[in-house]
Amino acid sequence: MDLELVAIGTELLLGFTIDTNGAEIGRALGEIGVRVVRRTAVADGEADIRDAVGAALARTGAVITTGGLGPTRDDISKRVIAGLFDAPLAFDPSVWDDVLARYARFGRTPVESNRIQAEVPRGAVVLRNRWGTAPGLWLEGAAGLVVLLPGVPGEMRNLLRQEVVPRLVERGSGRVVRSRVVRTSGIPESTLAERLGEIEDDIAPLTLAYLPGVAGVDLRLSAWNLSPAEAEDRLTASAELLRARAGEHAYGQDDEDLAALVLELLRRRGAHLAVAESCTGGLLGGRLTDVPGSSATFVGGIIAYDNAVKREILGVPGAMLAAHGAVSEPVARAMAEGAARVFGVEAALSVTGVAGPGGGSEAKPVGTVWLGVTLDGETRALASMFGGDRREIRLRATQAALDLLRRRLTPTAGPGTAL
Repeated sequence: MDLELVAIGTELLLGFTIDTNGAEIGRALGEIGVRVVRRTAVADGEADIRDAVGAALARTGAVITTGGLGPTRDDISKRVIAGLFDAPLAFDPSVWDDVLARYARFGRTPVESNRIQAEVPRGAVVLRNRWGTAPGLWLEGAAGLVVLLPGVPGEMRNLLRQEVVPRLVERGSGRVVRSRVVRTSGIPESTLAERLGEIEDDIAPLTLAYLPGVAGVDLRLSAWNLSPAEAEDRLTASAELLRARAGEHAYGQDDEDLAALVLELLRRRGAHLAVAESCTGGLLGGRLTDVPGSSATFVGGIIAYDNAVKREILGVPGAMLAAHGAVSEPVARAMAEGAARVFGVEAALSVTGVAGPGGGSEAKPVGTVWLGVTLDGETRALASMFGGDRREIRLRATQAALDLLRRRLTPTAGPGTAL
């Protein structure tokens, strides 16, 4: 089954809201073999909505829309799409009862405009929204099929999983579209491609996509129009092949996070971690504390942005700073050792660099970063050169610091290289 998505909302076009719903729908439908062939975003205008949904129906006969189901004047999706099916709206008391009950749970009373949300196109199936006030709608007729979902991500996600996917499964062929991601760090996309070689021939009929980002290069495998069992077997075998060829640069799969992996490796050793950050300004500590349960392993950190903090709290000698500068191997090593000493931990990371856009020099251009790691009393440092703007440099440095510690905790992963 082929299907199109139409996201409705002027805020999407203005850039004030990012359409995360489209990605969520694409993944969910791919799992059941429904292929999303086009995504369109349109403003809250009658002609825009009519043209986009009408054209999508003409191409595929099946559309999911998001947005425009609220109680305000710009929420016109339901009325416009009902017109395409010659299905006039009628007030549904059962839907209004749901709206009243939800408001009552929060000690509130709906206003008159909320009654619009209880209007249903003739012949439509109401998809009960237990997470909000705007129900979803399943509208099918001579024009095709349109599923109308609210634009609020949480409500959309629940209705999609609970109400829409089961109905589409009943229509399905038993074939699926599934993906698996192998995550890498510390290697550029072009170098990784050379390392993998002509791997596309070895993983066929699966396809491979390279997805570079500030955290590294993700490798996405996709199985198309296969049975669930065959898709799973082929994805598993091909992911193992990718990991073998990527070698020490492969660290995880799908949504696995490098910070979570590092904390787990430390936990197994009974070790604790602290950080000392300069140019990253707390991003490294933020990555670690984003992991649930990190407090069992991560003790804390110091943002040593000013050299006085490096000297007075971390114990970096003033003579060392004067001789080598803050962005240097000796200072990165001293910062890591200082953090381990201050917090009394077995492992510590340090980051010091030039994030830009100013502050660089011929010897230390913007993007120069030194990373330090202390583990069980042994300290090492690594120089890296990162591209991008200030934000990207800082994010890349954060990922590289985590990757450096991962490699120390798993010696077979090698010493590490610049991203």
